[in-house]
Amino acid sequence: MISTTIDQEIKKAMLAKDQAQLRGLRAIKAALLLARTEKGSSEEMTEETELKILQRLVKQRRESADIYKQQGREDLSVIEDEEIEVISRFMPAQLGREELEGLIANLIKTSGATSAKDMGKVMGLANKELAGKADGKLIAEIVKSQLA
Repeated sequence: MISTTIDQEIKKAMLAKDQAQLRGLRAIKAALLLARTEKGSSEEMTEETELKILQRLVKQRRESADIYKQQGREDLSVIEDEEIEVISRFMPAQLGREELEGLIANLIKTSGATSAKDMGKVMGLANKELAGKADGKLIAEIVKSQLA
């Protein structure tokens, strides 16, 4: 489980006085703790749920970094980029565009999708199969282009 690893990493970062690491690790710990104590959440968190949380954290930081860069606040975007780097260490390796295109082409063939009307069906399969391995926006872009 990611949460036990995070606790160990926080201790290491505290001893090393690595503030960038500490910020990212504490953000992960807080998000996992919040999800665990949320109303209506199940008793045990699965690794899949933890990965979804990590994906959400990375997405939020990317959006913030983009906004900061647009506003000329490089000092703040650097902080977000550092946190993205820390959080990404706990996620599976991200697939490249070429690999994704091949996998999505196979999903389209197996699902029998023929037009853009079938995008929802293909997206459901792709999100299930590629959870944590690729950005949802990129998956949608590739599915849309292949069905067009």
